[in-house]
Amino acid sequence: MKKILFTYFLFFISFSLTYATHNRAGEITYRQISDMTYEVTILIYTNSLSAADRRDIEIQWGDDTQSVIPRSEIVFLPNYYKRNKYIGIHTFPGPGTYVLVVEDPNRNLGVQNIPNSVNVVFSIKTIMRISDDIGFNNTPVLTTPPIDKAAVGKLFIHNPGAFDPDGDSLSYKLTQCTGENGQEIPGYTFPQTSNAFYVNEITGDLVWDTPVQDGVYNVAMFIEEWRNGVRIGKIERDMQIDVYDVNNNPPVLVIQDKYCIEADSVLHFLVSASDPDNEQVTLTATGGPFLIDNTPAHFEQNTTGSGTVSTYFTWMTNCYNVRKQPYQVIFKAQDNNPELQLVSQKNVNIYIIGPAPKNLQLTPTNNSIAVHWDVSNCDNVKGYKVYRKTGSSDFVPDVCQTGVPFSTGFKLIAEMEGLHNTTFIDNNIGLGLMQGYNYCYRVTACFADGAEGYSSVEVCSDLIRGIPVITNVSINNTDSLNGSVYLAWAKPTELDTLPSNPNGPYKYLIYRSFDLWGTNLALIDSLDHLEDTTYVDTLINTKSTPISYKIELYNDSTGKRFLIGAPGIASSVFADPVPDDNKIILNIKKNIPWHNLTYTIYRQNELTLNFDSIGFTENHLYVDSGLANEKLFCYKIKSSGMYPTGGFVDPIINFSQITCIAPADTSPPCTPELQVVSVCDSLRNELSWTNPNSSCADDVISYNIYYSPLMDVEPVLIKNIQPAWKTSWEHYPSSTMAGCYHITAVDSFLNESPKSLKICIDNCSFYKLPNIFTPNDDGINDLFVPVESYFVEKVDMKIYNRWGMLVFSTDDPQIKWDGRNAENKRRVSSGVYYYVCDVYEKRLTGLEHRTITGFVQVMAEDAGTKLK
Repeated sequence: MKKILFTYFLFFISFSLTYATHNRAGEITYRQISDMTYEVTILIYTNSLSAADRRDIEIQWGDDTQSVIPRSEIVFLPNYYKRNKYIGIHTFPGPGTYVLVVEDPNRNLGVQNIPNSVNVVFSIKTIMRISDDIGFNNTPVLTTPPIDKAAVGKLFIHNPGAFDPDGDSLSYKLTQCTGENGQEIPGYTFPQTSNAFYVNEITGDLVWDTPVQDGVYNVAMFIEEWRNGVRIGKIERDMQIDVYDVNNNPPVLVIQDKYCIEADSVLHFLVSASDPDNEQVTLTATGGPFLIDNTPAHFEQNTTGSGTVSTYFTWMTNCYNVRKQPYQVIFKAQDNNPELQLVSQKNVNIYIIGPAPKNLQLTPTNNSIAVHWDVSNCDNVKGYKVYRKTGSSDFVPDVCQTGVPFSTGFKLIAEMEGLHNTTFIDNNIGLGLMQGYNYCYRVTACFADGAEGYSSVEVCSDLIRGIPVITNVSINNTDSLNGSVYLAWAKPTELDTLPSNPNGPYKYLIYRSFDLWGTNLALIDSLDHLEDTTYVDTLINTKSTPISYKIELYNDSTGKRFLIGAPGIASSVFADPVPDDNKIILNIKKNIPWHNLTYTIYRQNELTLNFDSIGFTENHLYVDSGLANEKLFCYKIKSSGMYPTGGFVDPIINFSQITCIAPADTSPPCTPELQVVSVCDSLRNELSWTNPNSSCADDVISYNIYYSPLMDVEPVLIKNIQPAWKTSWEHYPSSTMAGCYHITAVDSFLNESPKSLKICIDNCSFYKLPNIFTPNDDGINDLFVPVESYFVEKVDMKIYNRWGMLVFSTDDPQIKWDGRNAENKRRVSSGVYYYVCDVYEKRLTGLEHRTITGFVQVMAEDAGTKLK
């Protein structure tokens, strides 16, 4: 206790002597009034002992204007804090992003993590976006003051208690405190910690685990606002934490983390706390539910108990409380330790969920189902979502589950706009629902911010059996001219229940298309009797393509002819073989309205010529392996299926066409791994690679080598290497050693592997100049020429004497200077000459130049003589 009193005595002396050392924490928020006009609130927390007193404050609006705003409210808080509120109204010039900045000359004295804090500018800022795409927007309301206390060695958690009145998503981020012009403060450090110091980006908890040194600390965080996945604003909050070294333990709160409740219900739960030191405990709560205008939550603030304390949180919710984001309530328990009152807190998320649509009803026809439900009791419902699944589910949503999750098997099939739009006709987007299935539906209510309510109960129905249901499209005979197909269907059994009241006579129309999907349907025949449910289609090509059919049922009475309905299109099973090395890959293709469960594969016996079963699959692919290449094999496939609702032929058996094919090696071998090494003194590139026959193939016979002298030019084939055991090659390029290489492997069927990774190497640098020559016409060293000069396109050589005068220049890579002055043709004097040479070399990326400089000694016996 003495230590704390002494600390406050020092604070009092310091602030009495320094009038401007007072800013401790703050934030800027705003509320939109009209399209471009906003009410901005600035909260600044200062030391109440300081003589400095800001009656007004300047704000930079971010549009090259500023205003001085008078103070509108003062609130004196415990522990010598004072809250100053400034409210200003500003109209912005138009859409855009604006940075609102408030600065004050000085922070308070003695902030541990800000060097010389008393002379550091205090600044806060808020970033806002004005856009027609965003619409009206208000910043979150921060319900917890930015001042707090912590103890050395004790876990500290602070939450700003942000509540967004528009229901926007919020995220949080730790940042550094800022000074002049909103810039980071030089030398600023985050508080020292024994374990971790961070901000939870989802909950907003600032966690200090744990303080190690007492004193005053300032930290800052961003509260970011998001709408439809786009960040629309950001608040920078600067807060102050007083850390004390005391022997005290914080209270313990007992409460769950999350509650979910249906709108128009009462949320009622107990909040309890106890103190390990058996001290008096006081409960408080802050958060969005207490700020609701029409039905705010209720909590007995400052409820106190000795050692333990309990009280209830109660909220009578309504439909206007429904939102996608949870409401956050921060409960705090504070002890009354005389040395330092410690606080523990717990964040509770409350989800208010829209009610499920009631009285879901289905009205089926022969190809559609009308889904109807009651208008929601919530008049702020924006619309509804309709989900469908074939077959029932066991989905029972828990109290926090909204919508209909994808894992249930339901698919979203419609989004209805409007509160009273409560009927949806499901006809599968005009294609018609298929007979033989049980269709199940769920409906949810949706709200303006994207919130989705509880799912309705599940309701299911079959279609009315008022149309023929196709069951068989089976190939009887495979031939390009004389093929035949067996068709069968189930006759309608509920014609008398159809609204169109068809009373006959009836006629079936049969359509055919030579493809899977019925894209070119043509009428081929008709049947006049309802009991006629089979048909054989003859004299057609069943060998090369699948065939699909559709059967329409007409009421065919005179003067009352109309289409009663048509089943879904059904195709034959089509065996599509692909030859491979010692195997045949059978692709099974079909387009049917029933479910095929298994496929039996038959292969013709070369001795008996019968088709023997060799295997089955539930998939649409079968591999027949261990076959001899270049030998013909013939196959057909039998499918076995059913309609899920029953009442039809079961199993449904159909056969594919007969298809014959010979295996062939069409699979490329594995790609060799390539390495390239330059041997500069021999002007060659050595290539080496792995042999795929050693790892994943057995029939590689040769390799193709591809080369390009430039990196950005695709390599071309330059060499075929064989046999397969030869895995190296020396390449002597003609114009440059630079280049890029690929290699591929080629097998005995001339299948080529994918190209290897491109390996590129650059040129060796060969251009070297001597440091002496003797131009005396004795035939030895008479010319200044390069020692090495490979792969040089040109040079820009300039040679100077000791006085800097140019005596020779050339672009010839061989230089060939004979020791004479280029201007007067006289032999230069013996001595040292300086040169600068730009060398243009052929490199991997093209023609590149480098500059070399140096000296050459000229030893001339006949200096000054002219060239004859």
